[in-house]
Amino acid sequence: MMKPTTTTTTLELSFQKDGADKPDGGTAPPCFARAAAVGVGGQPDQRDRRPLRGRYIYVYRLPPRFNDDIVRGCRALRPWMDMCPYMANCGLGRPLRDEGGVVFPGRGWYATDQFMLDVIFRCRMRRYDCHTGDPARASAIFVPAYASLDGGRYLWNSTATRDALALDLVAWLARRPEWRATGGRDHFLVAGRTAWDFLRKTDGDDDWGTKLLNIPAVRNMTALVLEIDPWNRSNHLAVPYPTNFHPATAADVRAWQEKARALERRWLFSFVGAARPGSNKTVRAQILQQCGASSRCGMFRCKKGAECEAAPGAMMRVFESSSFCLQPRGDTTTRRSTFDAVLAGCIPVFFHPDSAYTQYADHIPAEPERWSVLIMHTDVTDRNVSIEETLGKIPPAAVKAMREEVIRLIPSLVYADPRSTRVDFKDAFDIAVDVVLDRVAKRRRGDVDGR
Repeated sequence: MMKPTTTTTTLELSFQKDGADKPDGGTAPPCFARAAAVGVGGQPDQRDRRPLRGRYIYVYRLPPRFNDDIVRGCRALRPWMDMCPYMANCGLGRPLRDEGGVVFPGRGWYATDQFMLDVIFRCRMRRYDCHTGDPARASAIFVPAYASLDGGRYLWNSTATRDALALDLVAWLARRPEWRATGGRDHFLVAGRTAWDFLRKTDGDDDWGTKLLNIPAVRNMTALVLEIDPWNRSNHLAVPYPTNFHPATAADVRAWQEKARALERRWLFSFVGAARPGSNKTVRAQILQQCGASSRCGMFRCKKGAECEAAPGAMMRVFESSSFCLQPRGDTTTRRSTFDAVLAGCIPVFFHPDSAYTQYADHIPAEPERWSVLIMHTDVTDRNVSIEETLGKIPPAAVKAMREEVIRLIPSLVYADPRSTRVDFKDAFDIAVDVVLDRVAKRRRGDVDGR
């Protein structure tokens, strides 16, 4: 494997200060429920103090080559940029203040990279209420490896290099009695990229990604990814992309929700993104054409997706000024932009059901029409359907109700500040952990799929 360069980061120092991933010994702390959601109005929700059973998690203390050593080599994680600034604050990145004319609130906003979920999740797990040092008592076992950071740094290397650490991890786990007890069926990990980055089928260097999720032992585990293959769900669960908002308390969430409600929406619809090379018959090309020709559409166009991500203020300014935000497929069917738009109270418009509905069922309402619009991509590319005309026909009262539902969704789609000791609302982390625990419990009852 390539030898990473070494640097010291805020994240590394915080881990050295805070100690191990799990408590020593077999005594578990008191374990309580968390409020189901942030109150939209009236009195704030409080933590439910009823003790929980069957929710304890055991966290492996992995050798540092599987996590901390990767962070120490942060300058080598991507060939075109230094990732070290994004490691600060437990993977949240630097605080956002005045960005491109948009002044972010002083609390909870960070320049977070979309592929930092491994780090954020591990840091948050270390403050999870229901830790246990006794694996026999655990309802599930967490493997705090940085699969996304490892996979991303070697995507353009040989398959042997790409797979080396994943195979090393599997060999390490196979020697553990905790693994042998169930064959890993009660284990879970976070691989904070799309599943496609870990589903390589051949050993040819021209084939994309690693084969992490196709390794037989890993198929026994549950993997949290940013996007699943809807036709082959297997052991994968889709969770929201990290955004720039990481509130520490429910009060932070409510304050932002109130701001989102009060925003003036000058544009009917908008698009933030880059053009894609190729045919002008794609839905993205049609979006750029229709938006550019409309006085009711706002647009922030960048040459590459990375340029958009580097301008959070400019993106947020467009989202905050729009009633509807267009969300065509990106490099894959999903986009982080969807979650950024929801933060601004902007109603997402999808062009394929796999962009959200078949992905994040545990985080979004079962009725898509309550919070979003679906215009099939084929209607736009083959039938010349007007996006502006379609959205303009939605009654104002319906738009207002949809926007309110979008704003209500915010707490379930964001990851709270992993350093906070006062998280008093149920966020995307809590929902994901609940789904994992329920899935493991079903497997133990004999449900093979765990669904």
